[in-house]
Amino acid sequence: MNRGFPEMFARNARLAPLFRAAGVAILAASLAGCYTARSVETDVPNDYRLRHPIVLKDGNYTVEVLIGSNRGGLNARQRADVLAFAQTWKHDATGGVLIDVPTGTVNERAASESLHEIRSILEAGGIPHSGVYVRAYHPASPVKLAPINLSYPRITAEAGPCGLWPADLGPGAGTQYWENQEYWNFGCAQQRNLAAVVDDPADLVQPRGEAPAYNQRRTTVMDKYRQGQSTATTYANPNAGKISDIGQ
Repeated sequence: MNRGFPEMFARNARLAPLFRAAGVAILAASLAGCYTARSVETDVPNDYRLRHPIVLKDGNYTVEVLIGSNRGGLNARQRADVLAFAQTWKHDATGGVLIDVPTGTVNERAASESLHEIRSILEAGGIPHSGVYVRAYHPASPVKLAPINLSYPRITAEAGPCGLWPADLGPGAGTQYWENQEYWNFGCAQQRNLAAVVDDPADLVQPRGEAPAYNQRRTTVMDKYRQGQSTATTYANPNAGKISDIGQ
C-alpha cells in the first residue's frame, strides 16, 4: 500500500480549518462591501432639495453710513438710506436697532454730530426711541474712514456651501458614473440664489395669510353685474399710455 495517501490525507485534514476560516473571512468581507455601498446610497439623497436644503437662521441686516471728517450731518442720499432702513425694520426685524459709532478716528466728531439726525429719522420712520441702542467701536485702522453701522436682527435664509466635489464626474473606480444619478452640486446654485432673493424667508415655510379684499372696487363691479352692464375697467383716455399708434 502506498504510504503517501495517508500522509496527504492527514495533512489536508490539518489544513481544513484554515481553509474554512479563510472562506468565512472572504464572505464577511464581501458582505461588508455590500453593506457599505448601501449605506452610502442611503446617506446621499437623490433630491437636490434634500442635498442642499434652505435653512432659516438668525442673521443681521446692516447699512453703512459714511461720514466725512469735515462734514457734520447727512446728505440727501444718506437720509433716504436711513429712512429706507427704518421701513425695512418694520417689515422684517426681530429686535431693536443697534448703531455703532466710530471713535478714535479722523471722522469721530463728524460721526458724533450726525448721530442725532440719524436717530431723528429712525424715530420719524416708526422705530421707538427705546428700540435704538448706541455703542462706540474702535476700528482696526484709525486713519481709515470708519462708517456708522446701522443693524438689526432678522430671519435669513441660507443654502450651501456649493462647490463641493466628493466624487469625480467622469468614469472612475466608483459606481456613481454608471448609475445616471444627479451629481452632488446639482441644484446647489439654484437653492442658494432662491434663498438670497426671497422677500420673506417665512414664505419658504408656509403661505401668507389672505389680505382683505378691496371692498369699494368689489361693490362697483357687483352693482354693474346686477344691472347687466359691462364689468370691464374703463379709462378716460385708453391710448394715453401707448407709445405706438398701430391698431388705432
